[in-house]
Amino acid sequence: MKRKPLVCACLISALLLPMWGCSSTPTTSEQTEVVVFAAASLESALTQIAQTYEAQHEDVKLTFTFDSSGTLKTQIEEGAVCDLFLSAAQKQMNQLDSQDTTGANTDGLDFVYSDTRIDLLENQVVLAVPPENPGKINSFSDLASGDDLLCIGNDDVPVGAYSLEILDHLGYSLDQLEDQGKVTYASNVSEVARQVQEGVVDAGMVYATDASTYGLNVVDAATPEMCQQVIYPAAAMKSGGADSYDAAEDFLTYLYTNEEAISVWKDVGFTLIAQGEN
Repeated sequence: MKRKPLVCACLISALLLPMWGCSSTPTTSEQTEVVVFAAASLESALTQIAQTYEAQHEDVKLTFTFDSSGTLKTQIEEGAVCDLFLSAAQKQMNQLDSQDTTGANTDGLDFVYSDTRIDLLENQVVLAVPPENPGKINSFSDLASGDDLLCIGNDDVPVGAYSLEILDHLGYSLDQLEDQGKVTYASNVSEVARQVQEGVVDAGMVYATDASTYGLNVVDAATPEMCQQVIYPAAAMKSGGADSYDAAEDFLTYLYTNEEAISVWKDVGFTLIAQGEN
């Protein structure tokens, strides 16, 4: 008989255990997943911003894929789930937007919630060299002399397209550079930056933000006459989940209205274009 209170206590504990086990932190199954496709040059900043956002929004889980805008555009077109797309150029967003007026959407694709589309950020194309600058390169004009090896993005990558504009403006023949073995290509801007950082090449054309992230020396920068503005459009996508649209739109708004997010963009070197309440 003396053991009955212990039994009762155990029964009470068992009944209360579910309540004691409750937590204010949502479980994974209760979280809304937002799938974000973003240009490789956004990885450093977005990773920082996402940590703060998720800490403030415990019911949201952000899942990122970083790659060239061209690769991401193709994945979306081929059926990949994507709630939010941040491109490093207008072209790839235009190709997916049924409201495009530039003629880029030749296939009549309709993946973009056009009313959510904004021009989010601006960047700049620069000529970067390794910290030691073994090729003694000081400007774009130095690329014409010597045997220095230049790395640029493929032509289907925004930074590659901008690089080709710059070379054309300077009067450089890409065919001649290739024949001389003075140019090599990369699949995205991060790969260009890594090749410069590791000294695989003597110089590379990257964004100013990537030069900062990878600790590269910037020896020259493209002027407005050399290539078009480097604008990053962003929009919620119709290829996302029906339950994640509101969260995706909220995160997009957060990117240009939250003071901490704005600070990250500026610290990395982006110019914020989108205007919010702050």
